[in-house]
Amino acid sequence: MKRWTGQGATVPPAWIQARIWATGLCVAAAPGAWSAPAAAPASANAAATATAAASASPALRRVLASGVLRVCIWPDYYGITYRHPRDETLSGLDIDLSNELAKELGVRLRYVESSFQRLVPDLEAERCDVAMFAVAALPQRMAALDFTRPYLQSGLYAIASRASRVVKRWDDIDQPGVVVAVQTGTSSERVMRTALKRATLLVVQPPATRERELESGRADVFITDYAYSRRLLDNADWAQLIAPPQPFHVLPYAYAIKRGDPAWLARLDEFVVRIKRDGRLRAAAERHGLGAIVVP
Repeated sequence: MKRWTGQGATVPPAWIQARIWATGLCVAAAPGAWSAPAAAPASANAAATATAAASASPALRRVLASGVLRVCIWPDYYGITYRHPRDETLSGLDIDLSNELAKELGVRLRYVESSFQRLVPDLEAERCDVAMFAVAALPQRMAALDFTRPYLQSGLYAIASRASRVVKRWDDIDQPGVVVAVQTGTSSERVMRTALKRATLLVVQPPATRERELESGRADVFITDYAYSRRLLDNADWAQLIAPPQPFHVLPYAYAIKRGDPAWLARLDEFVVRIKRDGRLRAAAERHGLGAIVVP
């Protein structure tokens, strides 16, 4: 086991947001590969709240009894839960915030590798206690999982090569002969399956990546969210961001848990409220270039 010790259209309708705020979500994956040392609870009040909630929550009882919080992440999510290929250290907004949650609970932190494709089966198998990697609250996911209230939101964007003669603006995307890449299991895949009428959709399966498909010429453009787009803009001078003329399929992002544990969901909702109120969410977002997509 490796150890890590440092660290469009429109906004979803009101019924979706209301359901998100009223429910919670949990993700699972293969056994964890990174863990961080335990920390004392952030405050006496937080510790008391955790103890009281544990009596009604199977997940929280398990966390406190084992002294370990298992957090599902997708380690390719730049700015959110990203594993650097050179040294395998983890960084991102939800790496910072998962550490804050573990501190409040007074437990160690263990990261469990997951993905959007494996999200539901991982959570249902209880391979982790919570998924913390900016999970979009899609209706299909909400039918299987519980979500906290949202803490981020993002629409979809396109990434193309600066040298492309095919795609230079948003209206160039849905045209005959254009190949549009999306990552399997993501909100981008679900949206573009419906949105594209003339272009060809290319669903990228790991270990292939959208970037490689674009660089190889097998794709003309790929669709992603704001957070992931930063990876290319920060690290690849050949890439250009193409924004839609109007916000396109803006979705709320939240933490996820297995269905049926309302006390654990309530505890996580309290955490989201606190990090918004005390500035920890805003500070983490600004550190990772994501201040523009924070939900107040």
